[in-house]
Amino acid sequence: MEMNIFSMEFLMALGSIVIIDLVLAGDNAVVIAMASNKLPLDLRKKAIYIGTAGAILIRLAMTFVAIWLLTIPYLQAVGGVFLVPIAVKLLVPSEQAEQVDAADNLMGAVKTIIVADFIMSIDNVLAIAGASAGHFILVVLGLLISIPIVVSGSQLIGKVMERFPVVTYIGAGILGWTSGSMIVHDKVLGDVIAANLGVWSAYGIPAVLAILVCVMGYIKSRKQPET
Repeated sequence: MEMNIFSMEFLMALGSIVIIDLVLAGDNAVVIAMASNKLPLDLRKKAIYIGTAGAILIRLAMTFVAIWLLTIPYLQAVGGVFLVPIAVKLLVPSEQAEQVDAADNLMGAVKTIIVADFIMSIDNVLAIAGASAGHFILVVLGLLISIPIVVSGSQLIGKVMERFPVVTYIGAGILGWTSGSMIVHDKVLGDVIAANLGVWSAYGIPAVLAILVCVMGYIKSRKQPET
């Protein structure tokens, strides 16, 4: 599927990927900081840059595989369904912070950053693969824009999201929309949905899921016991 890089469609998709990256990468940024915490300042910066570069390469490879897998009939729809709880969880305060042991040498810190980021990036990869609609250039550009922001300003991002919860809700809504888009554009299921629900379903189902995610997340966050 062709997409002009100067078109509004391309720019909106790129914006969605950047927002998804930023709202889902908070925990990853904390991991980077914790893994290199015991190193001297000069080595700490090296560990962050090398570890982040390695994590980006692995994430690109994972996303490339995910984009290919989502071309298989029904898998894209399944991926869309799995994205819903990820989006809802984004709006519910985390009960437990991730704990990562700080390394006392450069290579140890780099390894910790790459491995931890790999383990924690499954949701990011699935969401970005779905939002990219098969355009790998969108994934690359999105990562190039968002990762430096995450690495250099993770604390600022956290404070902005805490001060302005609407930012997190926008991110969750985009994930809900992406989930619906993945379902209605599935190779087999998409045709069945279009045949039974009409053309409007291409926008109606994503919109409903975007609203549903935000409502469910709001209700669950209100039920969360105060700490």
